[in-house]
Amino acid sequence: MTKFPYLRQDFAASLVVFLVALPLCVGVAVASGVPAELGLVTGIVGGIVTGLLRGSSLQVSGPAAGLTVLVFEAVSEFGLPVLGVIVLAAGLLQLVMGALKLGRWFRAISVAVVEGMLAGIGLVIIAGQLYAAAGLKAPVSGIDKILGLPGAAVDALGSTAALASLAVGAGTIAVMTGWKKLPKKAQTVPGALAAVVLATVAARAFGLPVATVEVNGLIGSVQLPGADALGALASPAVLGTILAFTLIASAESLFSAAAVDRLHDGPRTEYDKELMAQGAGNAVCGVLGALPMTAVIVRSSANVAAGARTKASRVLHGVWLLLFAALLPWALALIPLPALAGILVHAGWKLIPFRGVVSLWRGHRGEALILVVTAVAIVTVNMFEGVLIGLALSVVKTAWVTSHVKLEVIDKGAGPIQAYLSGNATFLRLPKILDSLEALPQDRPVELDLSGLHHLDHACRTALETWAERHSAAGTEPVKLTSTGVA
Repeated sequence: MTKFPYLRQDFAASLVVFLVALPLCVGVAVASGVPAELGLVTGIVGGIVTGLLRGSSLQVSGPAAGLTVLVFEAVSEFGLPVLGVIVLAAGLLQLVMGALKLGRWFRAISVAVVEGMLAGIGLVIIAGQLYAAAGLKAPVSGIDKILGLPGAAVDALGSTAALASLAVGAGTIAVMTGWKKLPKKAQTVPGALAAVVLATVAARAFGLPVATVEVNGLIGSVQLPGADALGALASPAVLGTILAFTLIASAESLFSAAAVDRLHDGPRTEYDKELMAQGAGNAVCGVLGALPMTAVIVRSSANVAAGARTKASRVLHGVWLLLFAALLPWALALIPLPALAGILVHAGWKLIPFRGVVSLWRGHRGEALILVVTAVAIVTVNMFEGVLIGLALSVVKTAWVTSHVKLEVIDKGAGPIQAYLSGNATFLRLPKILDSLEALPQDRPVELDLSGLHHLDHACRTALETWAERHSAAGTEPVKLTSTGVA
């Protein structure tokens, strides 16, 4: 027992995490357009493979709602066999980035971009799963999902089956929302699991005409990548999707690690090793043709709250998922699809940082704008391009803020006009600098002192030299430039 001093705490925590992970693994898989068992495969790999590796000792990995939209788009466009290749390549890329010690750099990504990404994903998940809750087929694009909701509501109101399905989905959300208000003893059963069990019992007891999960069996769902699927790597669209999977899964995992570190007093996350652990897990998931994985804050926080002390808890949770998938696959066929849709709507709602937007708007309106634009771009365009737009905006904003430049003009009425530039002169501030300089009288000599600049980019240097050559009127001394060789 001394070899495993925390076995009792870790064993108890693993059961809690298993019960939290089970409905989420199945729900994310169904929402992603893949067999339910593949969600369990990713959960198993996240527990047993990634769980054994170094990085973040209490963080739990598995299929995440945050990648649902991207996976659905990839499966729709390239097919299920190619998904395994995409996930495998993304995992190998994560391994390389971890080996190159790039994990810590993901912490430099703007929080506004990450929260905007999660908000956009949350909106698309909610819109898409509202169709699923009614038993209707959802449009493909995010904007079509949202714009089509009024028409879907009209269709649902005219169908008894759709109304019954919606009732199951709404009941699931209601149970999950109200579960936290119950006594703590009742909350030892995770709300998502309780909601699914109650929805399943209600659907069976009342004979409701709702669709249930299709079961293929664990072995039947696993597909090793074939030669045709590997050939898809020659497609630029597939390569772009691999990059999107890698960046988003890595960012979500490492941001989750930072959040988990704030929940406990144990060893801190080793970011590069955690990135390699995620890469190893995704590589295995890719070989098995399963969903991509990330670290998941819901499971991780449940793990910490349940008293986990070491990585044993997350490994054991993977073992329990494996035993369930092997011994009780028939139980999946009882779960109503609208119940899983309700779980995903609830998860999507929690991805939208309502309080974060308000606080950002009060203190940092530029960051709030980046968050909103990123979210809207993901909904209206797609996941990958939406994130790129957010990153580009973040870079431009940072460049704008850091390129502070001050122009001080001293005119004593006689002699040369003295102009002093200080700060960082970049092309972003060039119009303002030139406007001020061109307003100086041309019939007076000017001395322009650049020695106070910390940085002067090529565009500014060239523009200032051109202004100096052209500024002085005929018969006036040329502009005198003083520089200390800033770069």
